[in-house]
Amino acid sequence: MPNFPLTRRQALALSAPLLAALPAFKYAVGEAAAQELTPADAGLDPHDHTHAAHIGAEVPAPGGPNDLDDLLYPPAATPHEPGRLKEYDIIAVDKEIEIAPGVFFPAWTYNGTVPGPIIRATEDDLLRVNFTNGGSHPHTIHFHGIHPTNMDGVFEVVDVGESFTYEFPAKPWGCHLYHCHSTPLKKHIHKGLYGAFIIDPPEPRPPAQELVMVMNGFDTDADGGNNFYTVNGKSFYYAKYPIIVKRSEMVRVYLANLTEFDLINSFHLHADMFRFYRTGSTLDYEFTDTVMLCQGERGILEIEFEHTGIYMFHAHQSEFAELGWMGFFNVVE
Repeated sequence: MPNFPLTRRQALALSAPLLAALPAFKYAVGEAAAQELTPADAGLDPHDHTHAAHIGAEVPAPGGPNDLDDLLYPPAATPHEPGRLKEYDIIAVDKEIEIAPGVFFPAWTYNGTVPGPIIRATEDDLLRVNFTNGGSHPHTIHFHGIHPTNMDGVFEVVDVGESFTYEFPAKPWGCHLYHCHSTPLKKHIHKGLYGAFIIDPPEPRPPAQELVMVMNGFDTDADGGNNFYTVNGKSFYYAKYPIIVKRSEMVRVYLANLTEFDLINSFHLHADMFRFYRTGSTLDYEFTDTVMLCQGERGILEIEFEHTGIYMFHAHQSEFAELGWMGFFNVVE
């Protein structure tokens, strides 16, 4: 792929040939060693070139197998201790990031990544976020949740080179998010200033393998429409490097939508169902395989996979999937 702006149609044309082929593939996630697999390992006929999936080494995804670990795997939850200080340092930085092979995006970032770092606290912790604006425009951090209005990141605009400390008790428990609230708001969000914000309940959730997925999009030709869609910032990344999980053990996904320019985004899981806790702030759930979220909506998915094998997940807007928002779980014993 070239290193210049691509239209949405050009991006689709470049990815289309890869959707029709499934070579032998290699994957490695976390500390797991890379393994050589074939289409048969995914339950597919290697001579069948009609399936709408591509996976493994030939997938057009940038980066190495561990590049997104800090954005996929959240910090561990901590026991309920009211008043405990949880402190984070965040700096806004202008940085060019590779969102597809050879396609670079001039992002505005928190701590150099899109999305920004995962912030996690337990309800009743004192959350302190030391924010420094090292970028080229005024920025803020607006946290979803409950806090004093002078900590809301709307009027407390931080000019270039200046700093501000956000401090408030973490509540309510749930799956939340944060983002810049400077104007023009759509530009500051689209350029990459957002991230996941988890507040754990006083009574711990059951043990699980925990993952964070932030859905987003990138407009590479400045026409107000996205040309690439991703989870955690790199197109097709989890198709090239499937996420390894264990059969019958709970997998918990903190899912948030920060896609700009499109009214909705979605998550669809193949071959199994999950419990979806909207906003993650109650114990009520729906049992489904597809959820639809507008910008700023989020929730928690909990899954116990019944079988081993390769499970596809993607946006159920087909164009989003073909422009980068698709991946796989590799469920093992």
